[in-house]
Amino acid sequence: MSFQNPVFIPGPTNMPEALRRACDMPALDHRSPLFGEILQPALAGVKKVLKTELAEVFLFPSTGTGGWETAISNTLSRGDKILAARNGMFSHRWIDMCQRHGLKVEVVEAPWGTGLPADCYEEILTADTNHEIKAVLATHNETATGVKSDIAAVRRALNAAKHPALLFVDGVSSIASMDFRMDEWGVDAAVTGSQKGFMLPPGLAIIALSPKAQAEVESARLPRTFFDVRDMMKAYASNAYPYTPAVGLMNGLKQSCDMLLAEGLENVFARHHRIAEGVRAAVRAWGLELCARTPDVYSDSVSAIRTPEGFNANDLVTHAAAKYGVAFGVGLGEVAGKVFRIGHLGSLTDVMMLSGLATAEMAMADLGLNIKLGSGVAAAQEVYRSDIAIASKEAA
Repeated sequence: MSFQNPVFIPGPTNMPEALRRACDMPALDHRSPLFGEILQPALAGVKKVLKTELAEVFLFPSTGTGGWETAISNTLSRGDKILAARNGMFSHRWIDMCQRHGLKVEVVEAPWGTGLPADCYEEILTADTNHEIKAVLATHNETATGVKSDIAAVRRALNAAKHPALLFVDGVSSIASMDFRMDEWGVDAAVTGSQKGFMLPPGLAIIALSPKAQAEVESARLPRTFFDVRDMMKAYASNAYPYTPAVGLMNGLKQSCDMLLAEGLENVFARHHRIAEGVRAAVRAWGLELCARTPDVYSDSVSAIRTPEGFNANDLVTHAAAKYGVAFGVGLGEVAGKVFRIGHLGSLTDVMMLSGLATAEMAMADLGLNIKLGSGVAAAQEVYRSDIAIASKEAA
């Protein structure tokens, strides 16, 4: 591998130099007033990215998985019933965590490559007249398959069923890259991490809890110590922390939010969509297909690309790393060996993406796939030039 080349995995993502420097800071006494000057702007910035005025944000030294555990352990009790769909590896892992915590999970099996079945959720929630279901899990962006689900539709299902269940959303590979509307969608727990859309190293679990979710904290009976938000809230009130914080990462998060908000969230989302559209155009030019089955569920942060029957997609990832020093993502779970993944989120430009597509073409050609060199790159170039073409026509 080469540190000179960008990575094209769905996280950790490429890190802007300004953020790398923000994380690389001298030791700081986290009990001094200086810590509050990092903590409070970071919390406020995350709230803006999540588009929430109501939720409380918590930053734990952990990853998205720790964020999942924070959400369930602070709001639920052993034996509580959960509703979740399994449509990929990461929805599967959250379900597994709930089961290990003694929660009863009603699992809706959905084909990998499809989004969350909101209509099925509505049917199950409507039938739950005793309101035994305490929470609904929803993976906004299934990183293993490159599938985006409609969280607003899940909220509509809850509302249509007149069901009081909490709505928990895994936004690990969507938040800060794709539109996320916590208050508007009625999300009660939003979970993400530092290493994807926020363009930072791994190490921070970022969780936001709605007032409704916070109201469950005292009555929740699942064990929690490190992930207890009560300790965090008490410390935040005095610009402190319940234990040693990852100060450098928090400083990076403060700068990351400033960077995202300066670009403009809608511009950030439009950039991700444009880059993703170029990748999708390249896939079509190669004669290949996405794991995501329909355009309405195409992810703007990662594409899982199916390779021909009998071809081990993991070989492509290994070859690209060994020969060209470029990282792509392997397939996971049910699609292991059947897809390779191109991450197109975080600190990425059209030009950077073209280099990744060119590398994928070379690797596929090297391994004997019927790929015409330059075909996918040319298709993506047409997408990335489209704004110029439109401007030229308008000027004429």
